[in-house]
Amino acid sequence: MFDVIISGGGPTGMMLASELRLHDVDVLVLEKEAEPTQAVRTLGLHPRSIEILDQRGLLDRFLAHGQQYPGVGGFAGIDKPRLTNLDTAHGYVLGIPQPVTDRLLEERAGELGAQIRRGCEVTGVEQDEDGVNVELADGTSLRSRWLVGCDGGRSLVRRLLGIAFPGEPASTEWLLGEVKVTAPPDELAEVADAVRKTHKGFGIGPAGNGLHRAVVPAATVAEDRSIPPTLQEFRTQLRAYAGTDFGVHSPRSLTRFSDATRLAERYRAGRVLLAGDAAHVHPPLGGQGLNLGIQDAFNLGWKLAAEVNGWAPDGLLDSYHAERHPVAEDVLTITRAQSELLSPEPGPQAVRRLLTELMDFEDVSRFLAERITAIGVRYDFGVGPELLGRRLRDIPISRGRLYELTHQGRGLLLDQTGELSATGWTDRIDYVADVSGELELDAPAVLLRPDGHVAWIGEDQNELLRHLPTWFGAASGAP
Repeated sequence: MFDVIISGGGPTGMMLASELRLHDVDVLVLEKEAEPTQAVRTLGLHPRSIEILDQRGLLDRFLAHGQQYPGVGGFAGIDKPRLTNLDTAHGYVLGIPQPVTDRLLEERAGELGAQIRRGCEVTGVEQDEDGVNVELADGTSLRSRWLVGCDGGRSLVRRLLGIAFPGEPASTEWLLGEVKVTAPPDELAEVADAVRKTHKGFGIGPAGNGLHRAVVPAATVAEDRSIPPTLQEFRTQLRAYAGTDFGVHSPRSLTRFSDATRLAERYRAGRVLLAGDAAHVHPPLGGQGLNLGIQDAFNLGWKLAAEVNGWAPDGLLDSYHAERHPVAEDVLTITRAQSELLSPEPGPQAVRRLLTELMDFEDVSRFLAERITAIGVRYDFGVGPELLGRRLRDIPISRGRLYELTHQGRGLLLDQTGELSATGWTDRIDYVADVSGELELDAPAVLLRPDGHVAWIGEDQNELLRHLPTWFGAASGAP
């Protein structure tokens, strides 16, 4: 029996597998595709996802394959200067094709000891009080203590569990292609700029390796979006919007995406959980989908590991839904809004003009940037200082950098008083005393969860002892 089976080997599933392996959880990842896809559906990582990679010591290998674009922001294609002073040490977007992200995360999961089986399609799920039986397409079955569905927007795991997926069906669809073109660069850029004045959902530009990435509205919403468009369909839509098909040929990939927007009613049903697109789908505007899935996995991993390893306090695993479901609701709101603002209709265009003016106010631009990049996420830990419930940015400390101390996925007590102690929890929490007086932290001490969110702020040992069990269970050796 496995501790955890993960259905789906995309970025969410591989990130989750890595997080679980940091805590010696026996993990099996099942991916129905025999080979990794080369389709580039997303192009970048946001600051919060970059922070997560830094927290786990993975950032350097991603930076080696990506390009940093300074500043963050951008909303519904509104042309405004990007902010460079957000509360993060990584105030940039990392341009990196999704197949590279997928590969690097899969390599990391394998390095940590996760078992990965490709060409294994899940066809059935049955659970009981002690575990989950997983049926495969080849007629075999496996058993695990827990199952996590990371199997995408059409999640079979979600459907088999009967978890409702309310929201709105697609009303608009776009075609996305990675293609070669014969049109000269100056003509291509001139035509694309002209079309985007009235159709913000259109775009075409270089994608490297002699390819161009093109996006164009579809003629209708397909009955089955899993069936890719034909090259002829793609050419027809390009001509309809741009008056030319740019001589597109030799596609590496042709896919569809839509403005369908849905959110799972619950993220857990017994011993089965959902993460990533299996839990939420939305328009890809702002590039939040892959990032949201990685962040789901980062929240869930240590909590599920605590459950497997027997020290999770009551309610810890359920806090995954309590914390991440509202975050997804916010993402759905902001992507719905952007989708509306791309409409060429007079009403949405009037709102777009108004928002364009409002974004000249830095507070408005900052609010939108923090929402899109997830820098502004604050979990509800009750009444307390503004920092409580937020992730702590990377800061210099006497031993180097804060994030250098979080690579193993443990909790961390960062103490400027030098008088606190986490004795009894040292198998789950690292203790760092920094009494240099130069720490960039306006708090005497903070307790960080393994995901870097601030669980407690203070300087009283007795108060700390009351909070430690909330997130880290009973002390070792406690009755």
